[in-house]
Amino acid sequence: MIKQLKDNWKLFLLASLTLGLAPFNPPHILGKIEWLLGGSAFSGTRAMQAKDWFDVLLHGSPWLLLIISIALNLFALKTKNVPK
Repeated sequence: MIKQLKDNWKLFLLASLTLGLAPFNPPHILGKIEWLLGGSAFSGTRAMQAKDWFDVLLHGSPWLLLIISIALNLFALKTKNVPK
């Protein structure tokens, strides 16, 4: 599984740029992140509903997979270049 995460960075990049940013003007995930960071996502009259959490998962998972894949590739590159 780690090998698949490491090798599929192009797929994750494509998914991040399409599904992760859709709709494009403004990117939907940015509004959800602002909502989370604003503090009103958890309580109050404008608290996030289940559909909003699913939306965060749907638009955020390609970005998370891309970040994990890049980190694994950088770690593999770093350990490959370490003198023994």
